[in-house]
Amino acid sequence: MYSIFDIFKVSIGPSSSHTMGPMIAGKHFRDLIIKKSLQSEIDRIDIKLFGSLAFTGKAHGTDKGIILGLSGYCPEKVTSKDIKKTILTVKKTNTIKITLNNSIPFYENKNIKFDTKKIPTKYSNTLEINGYKNKKNIIKKTYYSIGGGFIKIKGERKTFITTNKSPYEYNSCDSLISICKKNNMNIHEITMQNELLNISKIKLRKKILNVWNTMDECINNGLKNHGILEGGLNVERKAPSIYKKLTKSRKIDPLKAMDFVNVYAMAVNEENASGGKIVTAPTNGAAGIIPAVIKYYLKFTKKPSNEGIIRFILTAGTIGILYKKNASISGSEVGCQGEVGVACSMAAGGLVSALGGNIREIEAAAEIGMEHNLGLTCDPVKGLVQIPCIERNAIGAVKSINASRLSMLIKGNNKIKLDQVIKTMMDTGKDMQEIYKETSKGGLAVNVIEC
Repeated sequence: MYSIFDIFKVSIGPSSSHTMGPMIAGKHFRDLIIKKSLQSEIDRIDIKLFGSLAFTGKAHGTDKGIILGLSGYCPEKVTSKDIKKTILTVKKTNTIKITLNNSIPFYENKNIKFDTKKIPTKYSNTLEINGYKNKKNIIKKTYYSIGGGFIKIKGERKTFITTNKSPYEYNSCDSLISICKKNNMNIHEITMQNELLNISKIKLRKKILNVWNTMDECINNGLKNHGILEGGLNVERKAPSIYKKLTKSRKIDPLKAMDFVNVYAMAVNEENASGGKIVTAPTNGAAGIIPAVIKYYLKFTKKPSNEGIIRFILTAGTIGILYKKNASISGSEVGCQGEVGVACSMAAGGLVSALGGNIREIEAAAEIGMEHNLGLTCDPVKGLVQIPCIERNAIGAVKSINASRLSMLIKGNNKIKLDQVIKTMMDTGKDMQEIYKETSKGGLAVNVIEC
């Protein structure tokens, strides 16, 4: 069984599949070189990017992610200072340090190739890393970045995640609900017991709250950091000015809470677009929805608590696991319904759980959250995680709150089941044209004038 911490991972922007995944691949390749004692033999490393990585990787920082990984950094530990210093050093010296004592020539524009002609057959986000000695290939690995920072290696079962046998195993929402009923437990309680297999309760609670604290820190950073986002679209950060306007206004407005939800989500995704520290939820591109809804829970509902946050994250993580097991959370595989749609579904169910809702209300909220995101395309303008991604998170956060409220009003009495909508999302993703799957070859990406 997956852990909720496979869904909620500390990452850097702007993309979990295009930045974080390639960084993990680069780090794995570098560690493999050291493990095989090849660090003093290799004199060249070439990287080939295919599919969505080739089309939008440059705008998503794929090249930077690979360089950081080959330099020994992993997403959860790298700092902004590390990123700037490493990238600048590689560009300035045209070398990359595999270890403290071993450097090899590395020309970013020469050694990283964006191949837009060869279409990968298995996964859209495919990268191949080759190590050479005197022009002879002595080590080669092909990696698949499958969304949310998950990586697969061609020919291996390793996916960089732990799937230990858990006390309560389930493969669908229906089977999860049956387990809940049989044991007279709610969803968050089942997931809690599964997580306790590997960690004490005190440490688990602390780890969950640390996830929220990292999310909250990202919101706060996004609310105070000004400026123009890099990439050439001249997109100005809007969250700080909107937040200032909202906090100064004394106007009575029953929908003001929604304005705050919008700005919380935008703050996170503006941070993500600038390469800041975020939490995948379940991906970078959709990272603003769950933090914004948790912030809504804390600021605008009655008697919020840390217990509510823990229930929220346990339940939302469980819903994310269901999508990961049975469909996809990759925009390059199923479009943005697999990112913003899944995040909306997770946040809707999580909020119901935090508010004390029952199992059926949680399922209905998660189902409604996805049902009205079906077919959502991934068409970032200029390949940047800016337009429409930043505003899309704001809309997704508000939509998830609406889904949770509706599910509790109808007491979970919904005709469509979560399992059905998860299957429908995957089927829709398979039917979707490739130009709408993070390639920037269709939709807004070709109809908006870049300025």
